[in-house]
Amino acid sequence: MDLTGKVWGATRPEREASYPCDPLVAAPAEGWFRAVDVAAPPGLVFRWLRQLTLAPYSYDWIDFRGQKSPRTLVQGLPELALGQPFLVFEIAGFETGTHITGVLPARLAERHGQMAVSYTLSPLEEGCRLMVKVVAEAEGPLPRRLRRRLLAWGDLVMMRKQLLTLKKLAERDARCQPGTGGIGPDGDSSPS
Repeated sequence: MDLTGKVWGATRPEREASYPCDPLVAAPAEGWFRAVDVAAPPGLVFRWLRQLTLAPYSYDWIDFRGQKSPRTLVQGLPELALGQPFLVFEIAGFETGTHITGVLPARLAERHGQMAVSYTLSPLEEGCRLMVKVVAEAEGPLPRRLRRRLLAWGDLVMMRKQLLTLKKLAERDARCQPGTGGIGPDGDSSPS
């Protein structure tokens, strides 16, 4: 069991792999890893990841001011774009069906230190692997380092809930729309 709050569900090879967020934080940095298998096609799971531009899909009463994150795919989402809000981050890169990467805006980085995140998808025989890496500045004044330790634990609790919620929703949709891959030609969910 990881007592640092840095790892949930990620294997050693996943923790040793490179991610698009890695070069976005000046060294030295530390990584936080969260991962889950999803019994749904990567295209469908990616469509749910796009919805993180709208809502957090975690404990909504804490981080969404009591509003409920949508439980169905929202049609007509804007195309992903650099600088677009993505949770507390801004999108710094993406590849449809593969990853969305964000960086903490400067105003938040001043308080918490530099941080970046990559939500990545890898196909599996029966679905895909949803892997998230948060890379965080590892140095700084003692208050910032202590805050980062607490933030790692808070992130673990919130992101675990988020990933399990996205898994549940994507798997539900995959059962309702078998064989569609979950993405239509316009990047929205395929009709049932």
